Amino acid sequence: ATYANDEDRPADRRLSEYLSAGCDGPRWSGYRLPTQPEALVRSLYQQVVARTPGGIPSGADWKIFAPYMSKTLLHRIDVFNACVADYFRQHSDPNVKAPFGVFESGIFSGADERTGPRTFHRERTESEKDGSFRVDVKLTYGPSDGPGSWHVAPLLVRENGRLVVDDVVFIKDELPIYPPGVDWRLSQSLSSGCDGPHFVGYHDEQNDPKPQK
Repeated sequence: ATYANDEDRPADRRLSEYLSAGCDGPRWSGYRLPTQPEALVRSLYQQVVARTPGGIPSGADWKIFAPYMSKTLLHRIDVFNACVADYFRQHSDPNVKAPFGVFESGIFSGADERTGPRTFHRERTESEKDGSFRVDVKLTYGPSDGPGSWHVAPLLVRENGRLVVDDVVFIKDELPIYPPGVDWRLSQSLSSGCDGPHFVGYHDEQNDPKPQK
């Protein structure tokens, strides 16, 4: 992958680092993520560029990305997975495509062809009175994908003394599948068509929920 800034390029890794990650000898100690908003977001998007996760991360990707997520976001994903299971209970035809846009999106990068950005650049950080942060990030395609860039903004909160991602904003006017002039959030994608763990369907003729301003 290519990087807009040398500081965003991940360091070379050794097998021994992977074998010891999250461990203190024979004991699990958890992953130690950066404690500053800019550093945490840089660490996150280094992994996004390197691994290009599509949909809800699973397997090895889940082990990488889950520590970045807040308990609230993890709960939203659990409820979304229950809603998906309920959809398949209601629709037994295996040839019917499940109408969940999350499956064709990168939960940290955006919909459709934006699951695999090749570069990222942190543009600015805004702090809120409640101690949360919004970090605006510019993502770009690689040379073989054609020119183009877009913006996202992970929202960070403090939880048990550490920073984690609580939601992601996909910036307005840059996602043609959504109404112009309206930001769209990951939390909306995880709840669209669902009433908690129950699939209730969409209410417009195109099976595409419309976010509110």
